[in-house]
Amino acid sequence: METDFIYWPHPTPVGIKVEEVSGMENRNGELWRRLALQIYCENGKDGFREIGHFSNGAPFLFGQPARISITHTAHLLAVATLPKTPEANLSEFSERTAMGIDAERLDREQVCRIRSRFLSEAEISLIPENDIKENIIAWTAKEALYKAALTEGLDFRNDLTILELPSIDTKMNLPGAPAPRLGRANIKIKDETHEMMLYSYRSDDCCVTLAFSPKCAKFGKK
Repeated sequence: METDFIYWPHPTPVGIKVEEVSGMENRNGELWRRLALQIYCENGKDGFREIGHFSNGAPFLFGQPARISITHTAHLLAVATLPKTPEANLSEFSERTAMGIDAERLDREQVCRIRSRFLSEAEISLIPENDIKENIIAWTAKEALYKAALTEGLDFRNDLTILELPSIDTKMNLPGAPAPRLGRANIKIKDETHEMMLYSYRSDDCCVTLAFSPKCAKFGKK
């Protein structure tokens, strides 16, 4: 029996909206990604949303002055959105709009084998070699930081620095759920260091991580 796509919009405890598309496990690869993006675009609050890309590869929504970031892995597509910031240039890094998202399956053991490619010596000392979950969080954090930086050519080991890993939030937005432990990181762009925060949550069998500036625009609690 064919499994349909599932579309799920939700807020996060850190004030960033995430919309997820999952399902259709009988399809794979580029076809799945295109279909999932179509589902996302069709579920716009004010009608169909069209995605474009700046010259640096960062995505944007035509006619919408709001930062978005996109990730997909296995059978999960997630799009993170900040509030509208018409005063900011979305094609370049700004602490007002610095945000990125990344996702990875929690059972992807090969991440442990390549950790020396994306972790500095200090980070390797911080993160246990055989702890798959911690290494997955670190990998998604680095990818999310790179997307937030909007700067091509940054070195994962030297320009994107994890200071403290977040915990994985498994009870997002449930009444009475404890506040998630956030992580801390830095991005170095043109010899200038920018403070970043990290938030991770579990979606089915995936870890999803958001990297964002403490100064970025955020949605308030309703």
